[in-house]
Amino acid sequence: MTAESIDGRFTGWRHRFEAEARSRYAMEDPAWERGSRMSAAVARSVQRFQVGEAGDGANLIDKAEHAGDDDYSAAARLFVAEEQNHARLLEHLLCAADRPTVAGHWSDTVFVRLRRALGLRVELLVLLIAEVVALRYYRALRDGTEDPLTTEVAGRILADERRHVPFHCDRLRQSLAGLPSPARAALLFLWRILLTGTAIVVAADHGKALRALGVPRLRFVADVLAEAKNAAAALRHADC
Repeated sequence: MTAESIDGRFTGWRHRFEAEARSRYAMEDPAWERGSRMSAAVARSVQRFQVGEAGDGANLIDKAEHAGDDDYSAAARLFVAEEQNHARLLEHLLCAADRPTVAGHWSDTVFVRLRRALGLRVELLVLLIAEVVALRYYRALRDGTEDPLTTEVAGRILADERRHVPFHCDRLRQSLAGLPSPARAALLFLWRILLTGTAIVVAADHGKALRALGVPRLRFVADVLAEAKNAAAALRHADC
């Protein structure tokens, strides 16, 4: 058993994810029969995010299992299940709006390849970028629409994402602590650069949808960078 299990860090995370799974099982699905109304721009944006949520997580789970901590591995599996549930919710939301899902998107392909390039540390750093961007995106989707079904679905997903960021920060903080200070600083600097580029690309790619949701591109990027600053500080010091 590793130190994480001994001090209860990932035992606590496993219990928290298990409690959320039980709560989700007991909770009724949104009332899909109400239907949903969304603009073409927002629908295209949701389609792209749905693809990003739809992965099987097999690569992450395999790396988590090789990390040697049963509690962390179990929590990682439950995290993947939540992401898959996000994909299911978004698929049903699109269906309620008479919009199809899409088979893939170039941005998801790039992120998947980056995540699989090296070990668990790189996988989580890239994944954390997606989670930080998702925090702002789903907040925009929740608050910027007058469609009740979209608001409900985005709110449910956002609540999960707010838990996912500190979960990944906890694991990464332990991993980064083993690096020399210059290497840790350089890695976090590169992470901030990659996140900034990602935020700009998402703002450009989803610009019409963000504008329809009341969030200009520059504000979206600025808000993502503010979230990134908090995450980077948490990776260096205290909890997210």
